[in-house]
Amino acid sequence: MCDFSDLKIGFAVTGSFCTFEKAFEQAKHLRECGAELLPIMSYNASKIDSRFGRAEDNIKKLEDICGRCVVKTIDGAEPIGPRGMTDVMVVCPCTGNTCAKLAMSITDTPVTMAVKSHLRNKKPVVIAMATNDYLAGTMKNVGQLMNMRNYYFVPVYQDDCKKKPTSMISDFGALEETISNAVNGVQIQPVMGCSL
Repeated sequence: MCDFSDLKIGFAVTGSFCTFEKAFEQAKHLRECGAELLPIMSYNASKIDSRFGRAEDNIKKLEDICGRCVVKTIDGAEPIGPRGMTDVMVVCPCTGNTCAKLAMSITDTPVTMAVKSHLRNKKPVVIAMATNDYLAGTMKNVGQLMNMRNYYFVPVYQDDCKKKPTSMISDFGALEETISNAVNGVQIQPVMGCSL
């Protein structure tokens, strides 16, 4: 287990509701590694009730893990960069929608603002993708971000190649190692793997 006691990590959650449990487990793990976490949620993540849980319960869960209030507004996320509030920004899970916005520099959610604000300090952004169209429409946006500075990706695999042939999900268990590499300017390899 890494020692992240000197790291301030922004932990941004977007609306891949079916992966919230895995994402929250990783947030807990990062806290156990000593990291200070700043929780951030997109509008959809913080407002939509789904079959995977109620929005208010998910907010409380993340706040309990991080020990502080979730940033849920654009104006709440804007000071992250100017105040040097984060050393690493993690987007976990990152939807195809958020990936597209980041690739196009669109800033219209708390998460996209948090990433934009954080990037002004030229520090790493770690992306943990989870989307049904990774190998379709999202692939071009992933490729664009991979060619931009300071973006690093958690390795992905096909989660159900028969029923969802274009779907890929991050190996959330590799988040710690991805962060360790990213702070040293290295992309963990391989980026794509076989089904787990």
